[in-house]
Amino acid sequence: MSTIIATAWVCVRDRRVLVVRPHYTDAFYLPGGKPEPGESYPEAAAREVREEVGLVLNPADLTLYTEIVAPAHNRPPGTEVRLICFTGGTPDGDPKPAAEIGELAWFTPSDATRCAPAIQLLIAKLATANLI
Repeated sequence: MSTIIATAWVCVRDRRVLVVRPHYTDAFYLPGGKPEPGESYPEAAAREVREEVGLVLNPADLTLYTEIVAPAHNRPPGTEVRLICFTGGTPDGDPKPAAEIGELAWFTPSDATRCAPAIQLLIAKLATANLI
């Protein structure tokens, strides 16, 4: 079993969660990605959010929300992702697709099947917490 560590930002507005779909896949994810060497998890999440949706977050303002382990989408069998999810930050403006992002959306639980497995679990957690 191999594990990919990734960070992500959970942004909920009007009972919907922000998701993005890279050009190269059919599944939606949270804005985020893998940490670079020497980067903390909050720093990685903030950098990826800036790169993918153009919003600037201060890593010091991010709070750990949850960690999710699930099968990694579009990876070989036996590969899992450990997704470290943060909330917080007060970005200026609205997110816009950038870098490899082909589409941006705001999902409710009824949209969960369009997401990667880890994001489906996160959406269920948000719904159980009555946030979406």
